Amino acid sequence: MGSETETEAGTLPLGTPDEGLGSDATPEAGLSGRGTTQTGVRLYHERLALSLIRTHGSISKAEIARLTGLSAQTVSVIVRGLERDNLVIKGASVKGRVGQPSQPYSLNPDGAFSIGLKVGRRSGDLVVIDLAGKTRDEVHMPYHFPTPEQFLGFAEAGLKGISRRLGPLFLRRVAGLGIAAPFDLWKWQEETGAPQNVMEAWKDFNLTSELMALCDWPVIACNDATAACAAELLFGTGRQYRDFAYLYVGYFAGGGLVLNGQLHQGPTGNAAAFGSLPVPKAGGGSEQLIHSASLYLLERALAQAGLEPALMWQRTADWSAAEAQIGPWIARAAAGLASAVASIASVVDCPAVFIDGAMPPGVRRRLVEATRRQALRLNMDGITPFAIEEGSIGVDARALGAASLPLFANFMADRDVLFKDAG
Repeated sequence: MGSETETEAGTLPLGTPDEGLGSDATPEAGLSGRGTTQTGVRLYHERLALSLIRTHGSISKAEIARLTGLSAQTVSVIVRGLERDNLVIKGASVKGRVGQPSQPYSLNPDGAFSIGLKVGRRSGDLVVIDLAGKTRDEVHMPYHFPTPEQFLGFAEAGLKGISRRLGPLFLRRVAGLGIAAPFDLWKWQEETGAPQNVMEAWKDFNLTSELMALCDWPVIACNDATAACAAELLFGTGRQYRDFAYLYVGYFAGGGLVLNGQLHQGPTGNAAAFGSLPVPKAGGGSEQLIHSASLYLLERALAQAGLEPALMWQRTADWSAAEAQIGPWIARAAAGLASAVASIASVVDCPAVFIDGAMPPGVRRRLVEATRRQALRLNMDGITPFAIEEGSIGVDARALGAASLPLFANFMADRDVLFKDAG
C-alpha cells in the first residue's frame, strides 16, 4: 500500500438502506452484532421530528407540532419515544412571554453512529460520525492505486480498530456503513499510472459484497462525488439552499446535484456526472472537464518538476512547495470550471454552483476566485443569474458523505419540510 495506516482520534433522500443485509447474522458474526432499535428505519413522523431537531439545533414540541401540522399529543408521544431510545435529549426550560415554559429538545450525539468509507485513487479513508454529524474517529491511508485485496485489507483493519474503540455499547448503535467510490474505478489507466492488471482486478471486484461479508451493518454504496455533494448538503453551506449544483475536484473532477432539498442521483446513480462535460481546450477544440480540472494534472506537473506528488495526498498537506505548479494548474482548471458551470446553469435552474475539492482551503479559495473571474468573461445571456460558491467541507467531503448515507436513511426524512418557512 506504500504507507502504514494513520489513525486519528429518481430523487432519493440520501439513499435507502439495503433490506435484509445480514438478517441471519448472529451477534458474534462479522465485526459487530446487529444493533437495537436505534439502527432500524424509523417511522416517518419520528424521522420528520429528528430532521427538524437537527435543522434547528434545538426545538420545542410545540414548534415541531406547528411545523409538521401534527397534534400536540402526537408530537408528545413521538418525542417521548425518541427520548426513550436515547436519540434526543431534553434541554433546560425556556420561559416565554405567555404560557408555560417550553423545553427544547436536541439530538443526542451518542444516540447513533455511522461509518463512511472513501475509496480514492491515491488514498482511502474511514470515518465515524455521530448522530449530530460530528467526526468521532478517523483512519487514513495514502497509497498509489492499491489492488482490491490491499484496499480490502485496509478496510478490514480499519473497521476492526474502529469497532474496538467504539466499544460494545456504541457499537450496537451503528446505523450502517456507507461507501463513496468512483464509478468505473478501473478506467483511465494512463492518467492514474496504475498497472493494467491492477485496473482489471478492480473491474471484477465487488467491494460492496466483500464489505457486507465483513460486517453485519447495512451497507450503502454511492458515487464518490455524489457523496461529497451529500456532505455539503447536510453539513456545509449547502444547507442554506433548496437547489444547487456541485463540483468536486479530486483526482478526477466529478459532481452532484441537489433538487428540492434532496440529493438527486438519477435512476442509475450517475446523475450530475459533470466531469464528462465538454469544455473548451487550450489551443482549440474541446476536452472533458476531467482533463482540465482534475488533480492528476497537478500531480503530473509536480512529478515533472522533480517534486514528490505524495504531498498532495497527506491529510494535513502543505502545498506551498508546489506554488510554481499550482498557479498554472489553477488557471487551466478555472477556465474549464467556468465553462462547466455555465453549461450546468443553462440546464439546471439553480441559484448556486458549489466548487470544493481535495485540497487545502487556501488553494480551493484561489480556484473558486479564478473560476468567478473566468465566468465573467463568458456570455451568460439567457441564463438566470447564479452564484459560484466555495464548498465548505474539503478533503473530508467524500468520507463524511458516505457516513451520512446510513444515518440519514435510517433517521431523517426528506428535507421539504425544512424549507416550509423559507421566503
